[in-house]
Amino acid sequence: MTRHFDEDLEALRRRLLEMGELALRMIGNASRVLEGQDESFGRAVGEDEELVNRLHVEIDDECLRLIALHQPAAGDLRLIAAALKVNTDLERIADQAVNVAETGAFLAKAPRAKLGDIPRMVELASSMVKDALAAFSRRDVELARSVVARDDEEDRLKSETLTKWLSQMQKDSSDVQRGLDLILVSRNLERIADHATNIAEDVVFMVLGQDIRHSAGKAQKAP
Repeated sequence: MTRHFDEDLEALRRRLLEMGELALRMIGNASRVLEGQDESFGRAVGEDEELVNRLHVEIDDECLRLIALHQPAAGDLRLIAAALKVNTDLERIADQAVNVAETGAFLAKAPRAKLGDIPRMVELASSMVKDALAAFSRRDVELARSVVARDDEEDRLKSETLTKWLSQMQKDSSDVQRGLDLILVSRNLERIADHATNIAEDVVFMVLGQDIRHSAGKAQKAP
């Protein structure tokens, strides 16, 4: 029974990582739409969203099945609880990637605007998601903490994008729609970074048993 449970937990971990790879691919393809590349990248984002949504439901069901069937305790229960939350964050990351792709498609139809800090925001958000998933896979608390630390940089870039475009829109009314679109994209990317941060915080909880969502204190190892 224990062997089967361990196999089920490993299968759950693999499916979450599969979902994470899909979400990362969606971010990459959404950024290509934003850059004005081929519209097929937008279609790919939509196709991957369907796969993510299906996995979201299946993983939730599997987590609940494991809890009901095995009544796990301590570390195993924390793993499943973390998996439930990571599952939700990955689905929301995918939603934000869809939003970026949709806005990018609108921008592609208008005269191209300089993207400013947006490419850096894409790079940062993608690296945070990638490292949060690696931390989950390897139970790497230090890597998880590094993801949490990067969130402030994404917040700063979003704020600077907002300030820049509000100023530009006041100067030139023809830039209003473009500015609003880029502000929206910066918000979507900032939310992706927030969800990556959530995943990283869940890794710390899963491994150490400490909730660091509202604390910068050091965690001590839990039994």
